[in-house]
Amino acid sequence: MSKIEISKQATQTMVDKLQSYFSRELDQELEQFDAEFLLDFFTKELAGHYYNQGLADARNIFQARLETIDDDLYAIEKEM
Repeated sequence: MSKIEISKQATQTMVDKLQSYFSRELDQELEQFDAEFLLDFFTKELAGHYYNQGLADARNIFQARLETIDDDLYAIEKEM
């Protein structure tokens, strides 16, 4: 799998969310560097799982649509 690229703006948004979560839920301050380090860890170690699940979900939708199209094609076949 290729390296996951995240824009600076998206990175900052996620860092802000991590800092907010740590403050709100854990009553701990998470510094910018630590939040970026944690985000980098999540991205490298965990993002692949979510990516693969997204692909599996898309595959299921695609398969369901193909079956519908196949049924529609059989429905318009002419008898010979």
